[in-house]
Amino acid sequence: MASIIIIAVVFVLDVLAFVLAIGAERRRSYVTYVNVDTYGRAYCVYSSDASTAYGVSALLLLLAGQAVAMVATRCFCCGRALSPGRWRAWSGICFVVCCITFVIAELCLLAGSVRNAYHTKYIPRPSDSPPSCAMLRKGVFAAGAAFTFLTALFPSCTTSSTPGRAPPPTRRRPSSAASA
Repeated sequence: MASIIIIAVVFVLDVLAFVLAIGAERRRSYVTYVNVDTYGRAYCVYSSDASTAYGVSALLLLLAGQAVAMVATRCFCCGRALSPGRWRAWSGICFVVCCITFVIAELCLLAGSVRNAYHTKYIPRPSDSPPSCAMLRKGVFAAGAAFTFLTALFPSCTTSSTPGRAPPPTRRRPSSAASA
């Protein structure tokens, strides 16, 4: 019962992170026009900064979901070992893949949020040339959302096999037939 609750909590956090990452992709900033200030310097005017907040929120929710999954599984390095068999191998594979997809999703969301926040700030250029109004590449938050979705799939594999941990070793009593 506890593993079902943990799987549900992790899945809800990851789905919310996925929705926010999609929202960040849809609301990423665009250059609306190049304006000239009172000193005659050109600068870029960007649309809203909402995607930065969406990206950071998705990053934090994904981090929270991963933290819950790591605590529930004890990172597969603390506690008793999993019982031998195919579920042990499957759990290990899911754990490694989940960690890899988590790191890639976090990097995409972090890079997109930082790059988008940098471009939406007022940065006047002292030179005579017009400013290069760079924008965040299309698909950075979408890649983060895709890897967030993949990250949402794998903790259920690792967490559901956690109750199958091996019991502590017991001593065997010598049977009465062997002593006779």
